[in-house]
Amino acid sequence: MGSMNEDMMTEAERASITAETEDAAAIAGQRGKGVFHIHTLGCQMNVHDSERIAGVLEADGYVPATEEQIEGHDVDLIVLNTCAVRENAAERMYGTVGLWADMKRQRPNLQIAVGGCMAQLDREKIAKKAPWIAAVFGTKNIGDLPSLLDQNRASGTPQVKVADQLEVFPSQLPAARASRISSWVAISVGCNNTCTFCIVPTTRGKEKDRRPGDILDEVRACVADGAKEVTLLGQNVNSFGYGIGDRYAFSKLLRACGEIEGLERVRFTSPHPAAFTDDVIAAMAETPNVMHQLHMPLQSGSDKILRAMRRSYRTTKFMDILGKVRQAMPDAQISTDIIVGFPGETEEDFQATLDVVRQARFSSAFTFIYSPRPGTPAAEMEQVPHDVVQDRFERLVALQEQITEENLKTFEGKTVEVMITGTQGKKDAATHRVTGREKTGVLVHIGVPEGYPEPQIGDFVTVTVTHAARHNLIADPDLKAGQTYHVRH
Repeated sequence: MGSMNEDMMTEAERASITAETEDAAAIAGQRGKGVFHIHTLGCQMNVHDSERIAGVLEADGYVPATEEQIEGHDVDLIVLNTCAVRENAAERMYGTVGLWADMKRQRPNLQIAVGGCMAQLDREKIAKKAPWIAAVFGTKNIGDLPSLLDQNRASGTPQVKVADQLEVFPSQLPAARASRISSWVAISVGCNNTCTFCIVPTTRGKEKDRRPGDILDEVRACVADGAKEVTLLGQNVNSFGYGIGDRYAFSKLLRACGEIEGLERVRFTSPHPAAFTDDVIAAMAETPNVMHQLHMPLQSGSDKILRAMRRSYRTTKFMDILGKVRQAMPDAQISTDIIVGFPGETEEDFQATLDVVRQARFSSAFTFIYSPRPGTPAAEMEQVPHDVVQDRFERLVALQEQITEENLKTFEGKTVEVMITGTQGKKDAATHRVTGREKTGVLVHIGVPEGYPEPQIGDFVTVTVTHAARHNLIADPDLKAGQTYHVRH
């Protein structure tokens, strides 16, 4: 399960991405082979895949749609990049393409393509249930999309191409980056774990690592194009290199990123607790541009449930890792994933999860009600009644909300460095602020002191935090009182 997706972005961050998309379309000045829009569901890997889909389409002569074109349905191609993690993934996919069928009837030349994890799973079924779709392509077939669209225009029938084996890393394809200052860089694809609740190994395949030199070349290219921050992506980033017997490969990669001139911030997601080693903690603590931010999926605080999930660690190991991280980096912000209502979960098991959450004091938690995925072992287990799961879910969310709020309070009065990603509110409004994230990933809204120019996207602002909200920080510095406000370009 992912930690950062389209739905989790702030309005400011979405606005900055939209502005860049509109600039690209304006520069193109024409429709080319057609105007396209990509609708992305799911995890950060899907978000990055959509950048590759956009890059492949632009290289073939397509032009990204502006916001006005999307709202006015003035597009020639819509791509749905699907997710298969949730139980209702198929319903959501068919519901979406069903709505688009009305657009297709109004615009006969409109092409609709479906890619991603649900395409990998359902393959031919999608084309049969939704024959108005032009193309279905798997997670390993992004580069085939333009030719599939051409074939559909010639034949008038849905084109399907879904490979089971990875032949070309998506990272070898062109990318249209969603942000000019923050870049995703995939270091591996697939997963070798066998968690009983997870469909990812089926949709993404076995783990396959990229060459470290290729990764670093891509990071350098991102920096040369203006990126100041990169996030290294993988289903289990810290098992990078295990396939060739190098258990220190990931920590070496982090340290190598620290030597890239102009790279201000490095993040990564998501590590697996079973493979999280002391050398990674040391690399995080000792490499200046590696941020003290960690997303570590717990999934459950019950060892019984962890065994049923086939998670190859127990709560003692998990808490030991957190203790070492905080000893090396006292300012570290640690977030997590938790599944509520896994088959067989008792109230005692759930209480164990609450106990771990109280002890761990996560900065935030992405909490999920368990949903069975066909083809996974957990789907065949005895399910917990929905009303029981819903009650547990609400109790967990309430506890984590309290911890998050208390954690954010500790920032009040502190000086933080924020990388600006956008603006909040209208420029002429009293609440207009610039917005961004401080080093450990916390969202900060900054009021620009009167008489000072507004920082631009990509600038770094060192500022005093004046207030903690429920999920973010506010910095409205009073310079007369000696509070800090400094902009670095």
